[in-house]
Amino acid sequence: MAIKHWTLVGGAVACLVSLSVAAAPWLGPGDARARFSAQKLSDRGHFNRTVTTWPLMWGAVHNGLETSVGSDQSSVGTAVAYLRFEQEQQAEQGFRGEYSLYGSTEIPATRGFDQNPLAKAGTAVDLQWQGEVWALGIKPAIAGETDDDEELRLDGSYLAATAGNWVFGAGAIDRWWGPGWQSSLILSNNARPMPAIWLNRNDSRAPEIKWLNWIGPWQFTAFAGQYESERAVPDAKLVGMRLTLRPINGLDIGLSRAIMLGGEGRPENGSTLWNALIGRDNGQLEEDDPGNQLASIDGRYGFAVGQQAMGIYAQMMGEDEAGAFPARKSWLVGTDWTTQLLEADQQWFLEYTNTLADDFLGDAMPNITYDHSRYRSGYRYYGRSMAASFDGDSEAVTLGAFNFFDNGAYLSTKVTYARLNKEGVSRTVVPSDDIFYTVPAVDQDVGILDLGYGRRLLNGWLDLSLQATDKKIQYLGGEKDQWSLAATWTYRF
Repeated sequence: MAIKHWTLVGGAVACLVSLSVAAAPWLGPGDARARFSAQKLSDRGHFNRTVTTWPLMWGAVHNGLETSVGSDQSSVGTAVAYLRFEQEQQAEQGFRGEYSLYGSTEIPATRGFDQNPLAKAGTAVDLQWQGEVWALGIKPAIAGETDDDEELRLDGSYLAATAGNWVFGAGAIDRWWGPGWQSSLILSNNARPMPAIWLNRNDSRAPEIKWLNWIGPWQFTAFAGQYESERAVPDAKLVGMRLTLRPINGLDIGLSRAIMLGGEGRPENGSTLWNALIGRDNGQLEEDDPGNQLASIDGRYGFAVGQQAMGIYAQMMGEDEAGAFPARKSWLVGTDWTTQLLEADQQWFLEYTNTLADDFLGDAMPNITYDHSRYRSGYRYYGRSMAASFDGDSEAVTLGAFNFFDNGAYLSTKVTYARLNKEGVSRTVVPSDDIFYTVPAVDQDVGILDLGYGRRLLNGWLDLSLQATDKKIQYLGGEKDQWSLAATWTYRF
């Protein structure tokens, strides 16, 4: 296809699809087309920045895109056009806004990188302003028939400021740490975003110091937030941090850590945080044990294959520590690749997840992953896992595909076979009947089908999604319907 044609198509795609993406100083998880674009450009050598830590900062996108994309226009033309158009729309100074209206027959039990509203009905207004240093987003929402009895929400709201190459912020924003498309073992957007303060690098460029330049482009992000009050340990705190390195072009290595500490009746002073940071827990301090920790290591290597791209990836997460290395491990492995068929772009992935501790390469240890002897409501926020949507003690394989049409529409398909709660028991404490705990209650096999479609409608953007299971899944909060049909209409102004 001629370069001129691809340029025109790319521009049309960007203009159409951009209506479905919330404006912010960063690209957040949930936009599969943005991830496809950044990842394909990275795999083909046109974007030398890390692509496994989300949000992805606009500063990294602006400075990371190479000028050599013209010679590869037939393969990456629409990807470049989409990112550059969205950058012009979202990274420019000024005011912007969105209005959204959505409804669903059931709240989906599982989510992937592409997300669905966590309520059966609702409406939201997203107002954002960006200046030279400061950025502000206010997103009040009214949600009906929720799983957590929270009808008024400010998810997606934030206040952020830039100082040098660092961005400091406060608010409730989604995060995705790791290379998986269906799951992250350490932090995902499966649960609602937790209110927190945070910092991260704006542009993940390589160090200028010669003896450090070998690590390549790098990203560091850290946050500190607080859980809800309706827990076995109310108002517990969560500290998370992630370092991503790219020592060679195409290879991303991620090191992540999450620490639960404090809360009602638990120590949460400076020494508690220090003991947690240096690993003095796992019962070493008995009743003054600082908290619960998770740590993960992940890697993804992407490369060009003809006119397309492919990647292989893996993630390992440990609930405990042994010899300064994560122990009681869960695993995720997968591969993804792109195609161009029928004048459209496709993103494919095949992913395996096992969250039963040590089951993948050893003797299984149930009731460990995402659970804890003191923080008995587990690594969950308002009843949903903050990492893998299948929760702990589960095994799943997912085949997924996204098709991005040249007129701006998209179609997505995912098929999952999962065995949930393989040991058939749970020690999770449910403190309130008002919160639906999406934690598998018994050993059960389930097939899951996810379909999605999006297109321009009434000067806005319409997203349709369907999730169907071959049987009703039993959770600690009760049963979920087998069918979940949802629609979201978004208008940008």
